[in-house]
Amino acid sequence: MRNRLLLLFCLLPLAFSSLGNSSAKANEPPNILLVVVDDLGWADLGCYGADLHQTPNIDRFATESVRFTDAYAAAPICTPSRASIMTGKFPARLHMTIWREMALNGGVIRRGMRTAAAEPNLPHAEITIAEALREAGYYTAHLGKWHLGGADFYPETHGFDLNIGASIWGAPPSFFYPYRGNYKQSEEYRYVPRLEWGQEGEYLTDRLTDEAIKTIKQVKDQPFFIHLAYHTVHTPIEGKPEVVKRYEQKIRPELHHQNAQYAAMVHSLDENFGRLLSVLKKRKLEDSTVVIFISDNGGYVNNYDKQTVTSNHPLRSGKGSLYEGGIRVPLIIRTPDLAKAEVCETPVISNDLYSTCLELAGTTGQENDGLSILPLLKNPQQELDRDELFFHFPHFYTTTTPVSAIREGDMKLIHYYMDDRDELYDLSNDLAEANDLSESHQEVKNRLRSRLEEWLQAVDAQIPVHATEESK
Repeated sequence: MRNRLLLLFCLLPLAFSSLGNSSAKANEPPNILLVVVDDLGWADLGCYGADLHQTPNIDRFATESVRFTDAYAAAPICTPSRASIMTGKFPARLHMTIWREMALNGGVIRRGMRTAAAEPNLPHAEITIAEALREAGYYTAHLGKWHLGGADFYPETHGFDLNIGASIWGAPPSFFYPYRGNYKQSEEYRYVPRLEWGQEGEYLTDRLTDEAIKTIKQVKDQPFFIHLAYHTVHTPIEGKPEVVKRYEQKIRPELHHQNAQYAAMVHSLDENFGRLLSVLKKRKLEDSTVVIFISDNGGYVNNYDKQTVTSNHPLRSGKGSLYEGGIRVPLIIRTPDLAKAEVCETPVISNDLYSTCLELAGTTGQENDGLSILPLLKNPQQELDRDELFFHFPHFYTTTTPVSAIREGDMKLIHYYMDDRDELYDLSNDLAEANDLSESHQEVKNRLRSRLEEWLQAVDAQIPVHATEESK
C-alpha cells in the first residue's frame, strides 16, 4: 500500500503537467492551410457529384469537415475573386473586377458598350489577410498563382514572408518543367518564378505541393498561414500522360464529364491534396491546423484543343458568367474540435474567409464586406445574419455580357447592362436557372433590382455604359 501511495504522489505532478500542456495548446492560435484551386467547377469533385473524376482524398477530407453546398466566389473570374479572399472586400468596392492585363487597357468599347474601368493592382492600402496574421505572430507563405498585380504588388509586399511562384500572369504556358514556352514573352521568361532547378518532366502541381510540404516542415515555434494557390485546373489543359490514358478508358457517352486531360489534372490535384493531409498527420499537426479548400470561380466550360473542358451540370454556364455555374464553387473546411462530417446549406461567399481566418486566429483586420462563418463551423444548421449576396462583373467574357446579380434567400436576380434586362430565378426548385420568373414575379423582381442598385451605389461600383451615352 505504501508503495502504491508513493507511486501515486509521483505521478500526480505529471498528470497536472499534462493537463496544463493540453490547455496551453488549446489556447494557441491554429495553423491555417488555405488551398485555392484555379477554375475548379462545383461538380468536379466526387463529393459534389462528379461522374468521371476520382477524388478519394478530397472526398475523405469532406467526411472530416464541413462541406458547403451554397458557397460562392465573389466574382466569376480569378483576379477579383482572389482579391476578395485577400481583403474580405467585394471586388466592386476594390474596383478590381477584371484581370490586370485587361484592366491596364482601361474601359474598352465592345459591341457599342464601354466596359467599366478597373484597378490593375491590389492596393497597398489594403490590410491583407497575410498582413493581419503576420502581425498576430504567424509565419506567412504564398505558393503558386497570385495574379493581383505587377512586381511592385507581389505577395512579399502584401504581408507574406515567403513568395514562391507568383508572377503577373494567371497561367503558365505549360504544367511541365521548366513551365515556359513561346507565350506572350520569350522562351526564357519565368512564368512561375522561384521554381528553378527542377527536373525534366516535373509536374507543376507536384512541385508546388513539394514546396508547401517543405514550408510546413521548416516552420518552427510559430503558427503558419500557408496560401497554396494551385494553377491547376486552369488552361493549358495538361494532365500526366499515364493518368490521361487511365481516364480515356473510363469515358462513357452518358457521362457529363468527357475530358480525360482535365480529369487527369483533377486526379493529380487530389493526389497532392492527399499528400498535404498525410504530412499534417505524420507531423501531428491535424489537431492544430485549419484546412480550407476552395475554388476561385466556376468551371471553365469553353473548348480547349477542340474539346469541352468540363461540365458544371446541373448548374448553368461556367467561368465568367453570373449564372450558378460561374460563381458557385466547392468549399470544404476542417477545423480542430468543431463540426465534422457535416453539410452546410447556408449561402457563403469567398470574402467571408478573411474574417473567418482572423477570428480563428484570435485577431482582427480591416473593415470588410464579409462575415466570419465560424458559427457555421460550430453548427452548420444555423444561419448567418445576412439577407443578400451581391455580384458585379461589368465586362465581357465568352459566357457573358456586362452583368450584376443579387441572391436573397433562394431568389436570384441577374441584371444585364447591354439590353437593360432582368432575369429572376428560384434556386430552391430551379438550380439550372432554366425558368425565368421576371414576368410572373414583377414585385420580387423590382424589389431585388432596387436593392441591387442601392448596393452598387454604396460600394461605388464602376458601371458600364453604352458608348452613345458618353456624349450626352
